Amino acid sequence: MNSLNRAQVIGNLTREPELKQTQGGQSVCTFGIATNRSWKDASGQKREEVEFHNIVVWGKLAEICGEYLKKGTKVYIDGRLQTRNWEDDANIKHYRTEIVGDNMIILTPKGGGGGGSYDNSSPAPAPAAAEPAVGEDISAEDLPF
Repeated sequence: MNSLNRAQVIGNLTREPELKQTQGGQSVCTFGIATNRSWKDASGQKREEVEFHNIVVWGKLAEICGEYLKKGTKVYIDGRLQTRNWEDDANIKHYRTEIVGDNMIILTPKGGGGGGSYDNSSPAPAPAAAEPAVGEDISAEDLPF
């Protein structure tokens, strides 16, 4: 039996997207998304919790995100979870769990909060491949962040 690794989030960007190029010329865009969860506790008080997600997108989708997304924009991201690890100069191991996005839909209306310049009345760009092309090796050292 195969396994499934899918993540879907709807939330607002917490910072401006960072669009960079790997040494091999591949576009990569990173940004953060905050999601909220509300519920009532046992005493009937409304409670709210915020989760912060790190998002990474590749290729044409990275270029689209870098151009159209702004801090505050509400988006839908569909992708997979990935955890990277590395050692810093002090030999301390660090871990970072990210959603590697395959698809993105802008949900902020034109002229809405976040200052997005994407025109929702025109057809949305086709989802772009978020993974490097087959045969193009990308290692952690290629990542510009």
